[in-house]
Amino acid sequence: MIGPTLGRYFFRRYAVITAWNFIGVAALVYIVTFTEITGRAGNLEGFTTSWALGLAALQLPFIMQQAVPFIGLIAAMATLISLNRKYELVIARAAGISAWQFLTPIALGAFVFGLLTVFVLNPIAATAFSSAETLEAAVRGANTSSRNENERWIKQRTEDGETVIGADAALAGGTELVRPVFFIIREDRITERLDATRAFLRDGYWELTGVVRRSGGNAPERLESARVPTNLRPEFVGQELTDPQAVSIFSLPRMIETARSFGLRANAFSMQLHSLITLPPLLVAMTLIAATVSMRFTRMGQSAAVILGGVVAGFLLYVVSVLVRAFGDAGFVPPPIAAWTPVMVAMFFGVTFLLFREDG
Repeated sequence: MIGPTLGRYFFRRYAVITAWNFIGVAALVYIVTFTEITGRAGNLEGFTTSWALGLAALQLPFIMQQAVPFIGLIAAMATLISLNRKYELVIARAAGISAWQFLTPIALGAFVFGLLTVFVLNPIAATAFSSAETLEAAVRGANTSSRNENERWIKQRTEDGETVIGADAALAGGTELVRPVFFIIREDRITERLDATRAFLRDGYWELTGVVRRSGGNAPERLESARVPTNLRPEFVGQELTDPQAVSIFSLPRMIETARSFGLRANAFSMQLHSLITLPPLLVAMTLIAATVSMRFTRMGQSAAVILGGVVAGFLLYVVSVLVRAFGDAGFVPPPIAAWTPVMVAMFFGVTFLLFREDG
């Protein structure tokens, strides 16, 4: 049986390698994000280098949250390969320690990494995402030529007609829209378009600021503010316009309950909640996958094949996860089943391989 000293050593090795991998990937993502922001927003009037650096920093936690499974896979592979090259796994096996025993502290480290991601990185990412949307809106304003292609839309009906509303993001529980656009429809045709920097949901109306108004064939008209009647409630707006991946795990249960109280489908929010819940066991499954390609003692020149095998396995798991998640978001598969299926498949694959290697 593995002793506490050796177990702590393996755990510490995994933690250090994971931390360095996380920092390295974060630095690379930050540089790429800053370059991308500079490329698509460099011609805006209010663009500055400090603005781009700040926006990239605010977007970084959100992107890193999505990269965590791959970081966990790479960290587990790097840990096992490092232990192999230094003959530490060889010595551990010669001392009668099985793969299950020396993988336990590494799997525990992966589980802790998942918990930190869910309860620390995820709330930070959600808060930073809101700040990033606010910061980007301050520079982009109501510029229609640079609107977000991932805008979300809702429709409202009032005595004055119909209004189709789109926005880059909904903040403050649905009471504030970032870079909204309002299409006002009367007699089955669009009579007016309002592009704004912000929109605030008041009692019975939307208050728009920094408005560009287009009506018929007239030239665009700039207004400091405008009002659009509404009968929408903040909870409904927040449900329809909020990106589930930008919601903290602590707020997701409330969002799901609110959606169901309005008779709306909460599949996307439920899928996000279960995806976060399954992240720690998913990282444990990634560790088992890493073990399937990193357990065998490698001589010089074999590392490339080992790394390629792990990357391919991780990519296949990612494809399965995205595909099943799409089914869960659409409601074809219950979200708990959609979230747990990739985890169980990866876990069974890793356990089966290790059972074959260790026990025949």
